[in-house]
Amino acid sequence: MHTRKVGPFDVSAIGLGCMSLSHGYGPIRTREQSEAVLLGALDAGYTFFDTAALYGLGHNETLVGEVLGPHRDRFVLASKCGATVGGVREINGDPAVLKATCEASLRNLKTDVIDLYYLHRWDRRVPIEDSVGALADLVAEGKIRAIGLSEVSGETLRLACAAAPIAALQSEYSPWTRNAELGGLQACRELGVAYVAFSPVGRGMLAGGLTDPAQIGPPDFRSHMPRFQGEAFTANARLAQAFAGLAREAGCTPAQLCLAWLLDRDPIVVPIPGTADPDHMRENAAAADIRLPPGIAAKIDALVTPATVAGPRYNATQQSTVDTERAPGEA
Repeated sequence: MHTRKVGPFDVSAIGLGCMSLSHGYGPIRTREQSEAVLLGALDAGYTFFDTAALYGLGHNETLVGEVLGPHRDRFVLASKCGATVGGVREINGDPAVLKATCEASLRNLKTDVIDLYYLHRWDRRVPIEDSVGALADLVAEGKIRAIGLSEVSGETLRLACAAAPIAALQSEYSPWTRNAELGGLQACRELGVAYVAFSPVGRGMLAGGLTDPAQIGPPDFRSHMPRFQGEAFTANARLAQAFAGLAREAGCTPAQLCLAWLLDRDPIVVPIPGTADPDHMRENAAAADIRLPPGIAAKIDALVTPATVAGPRYNATQQSTVDTERAPGEA
C-alpha cells in the first residue's frame, strides 16, 4: 500500500480503526475474530493502527498489545486519552489524569512508547494549552512521539499548535459527513497537520447492507444516533442505495468508493475504517489503489448533500462532547 505522512511518520494510506473489535458496534468480538483482523491487516499492508483507552475501557488497547506486540516494529501505533479516568468513561483533560492514562495505556499496549497520542475529547474546563502541555511533557519524557487532537475545531487546533507541535487532527469525514470542510481541513493544510478520518464509510451506512433499524439495536451505539433512527434511517438507506449505484459505475464496492473519494479529496487525509470482518478489512485496503473515474466525485457531491442526508450526526448529548464545526441543521 502506498503511504501518506502523519507527523514524522510514513503510514499506509488507509489505516485500521480498531474500536469495533471491542466497543460501539455490538458485542465484543472473539479473540479468534480479532486476531484474524489485526494480523491479517499487517499482511495486507496496513502500517497504521488506531485504538484508545476508551474502547472497551482498556479491552481494545490490551487486545492490540497482546496480538500486535510481537510485531511492534512493523506499524505506527496511535491511541488516545482524555475520555476516561481510572478505567471509567469521563471526559477529563486534567494534565495529571492524562499522564496517568498514558501510563496505563503503555502497560496495556505492551510498549515503551506510543507513536501518536491523541487528546480524545477536549475538556472545556481545562484550557486546551494545558492539556496539550501535558502531552508535550510526555513527548519530552519519551513516552509518546507525537501529539494528536480528536473532534476539535480549526480554531482550537490553532490554539493547540501555538502551545506544542500537533501531528494530526482526527474527526469524522466521509461523503455524508463534511464538517471537515467547514474549517478543520483548511486549518490542517495551513498548519501542516494530517487529517485522520474516522467513520469514513458513514458508520457502515454507505458501505451497504443496512436496510432495517433492527440491525443496529443496543448495544450498538448507532441506535442512539439520529441518522440511524426512524424515518431518517429509511431516507439514508435509500441514499445509500443510490450511492451503491455510483460505486457500480466506478467499478468498486460502496466502501471502496468512500475511501477512494477521501484519498482523492486531499493528500493530507488518512482514512481509518474499522471492521471486525477480515474480508471487509482486505476490501478496504484495496481501495488505496483505486483511481476515481472522471466525473464520479462530482456525482457524489451532487447526490450526498446536507439536504439529502437525514439527521445530524450526533444527538444533543453526543454533540455536547465535541468541538468541531457544525454542518447546517446541526444543533
